[in-house]
Amino acid sequence: MEKRSLEKLASVELDEVRQSRDLPSPATAQQPRNRAKFSATAIIPVWIVLSSGVIIYNNYIYNSLNFRFPVFLVTWHLTFAAIGTRVLQRTTHLLDGAKDVPVSKDMFFRSILPIGLLFSGSLILSNTAYLYLSVAYIQMLKAFTPVAILLITWATRISEPSRKLLLIVLMISSGVAVTSKGERFFSWIGFFIQAGGVGFEATRLVLIQTLLHGLKMDPLVSLHLYAPVCALINLCVIPFTEGLEPLRIVWGSIIGSYSHALSAVSGEAATNATVSIVGASGELLAAIGEEAAPHITPFLLLTNALLAFLLNIAAVFLVGAGSGLVLTLAGVLKDVLLVAGSVVIWGGEVGVLQASGYSIALCGLVMFKLSGGK
Repeated sequence: MEKRSLEKLASVELDEVRQSRDLPSPATAQQPRNRAKFSATAIIPVWIVLSSGVIIYNNYIYNSLNFRFPVFLVTWHLTFAAIGTRVLQRTTHLLDGAKDVPVSKDMFFRSILPIGLLFSGSLILSNTAYLYLSVAYIQMLKAFTPVAILLITWATRISEPSRKLLLIVLMISSGVAVTSKGERFFSWIGFFIQAGGVGFEATRLVLIQTLLHGLKMDPLVSLHLYAPVCALINLCVIPFTEGLEPLRIVWGSIIGSYSHALSAVSGEAATNATVSIVGASGELLAAIGEEAAPHITPFLLLTNALLAFLLNIAAVFLVGAGSGLVLTLAGVLKDVLLVAGSVVIWGGEVGVLQASGYSIALCGLVMFKLSGGK
């Protein structure tokens, strides 16, 4: 029984590694009823593009546009997802599986809320890491997630260690250590933040297996349940981490966009009429400094959240697209392409030592899947 539990847990974890991002995985992944199926060759490239696109887009907003408010951005993603899943529930069959997951008051406080708290912590920390570390290095550190899960299951006696699993743990850990040694722009702050995110994520996945065992939730149903809970939790965190500054900047951007539209239609007189409205936001940006001022627009926020939401829809179809090994290899390919793409886009460097360490970690990850978690 313990071995079967670990094997299921391994399957759930690898689904998370493949998604890389930001949003909840199923308690038990299943291809829902009345849903069109796509071949692996059709859906995997779409999923790779969306998954990589979300990470690159987020990093672009944080570092290129200098909108360094990860808690706000994650909260916006979750709010968009909470609304989007409810629209889909009323207009499509994509969320028919939600009918099979009755949520009682007891289940909410025993399962949904604790997992939601861990999920919020994972999202906040993993997104904050982009302020300190490169995209390539963060992807490499995520390879440690299976090790964290195994350590937690061993410590809580959910499963027992074996020689093969100990070898895999040593292999992945050594690979991540070599990767860290080869990182040119290493930051201890960023490292501990990302390590904390991995710890929250691993604990969340273990709780999903133990608290929601037997429930059949695909990624979209899981998102439907957790998005509003996590959004509310994050709203309680924002005042203590980022304050009102991101809201002021976004509001200033909305007013600025409106002012620009008016000026295009009515000429300079319309623009002058809005000066008093824009004043407060303009003073804020001037105080921050022109060069350091965050640049964000409603269009960027909307497309960023939409891309993240489309990723979760693609993940639903990905679940039934192929075998576990095929999807694992697709995840490895996505990570390699993302590392290479981030180096090209932002001009980073991946040395021979770092590439070697990452290769070792990825080999350990594939071995973990092939072993079936035993």
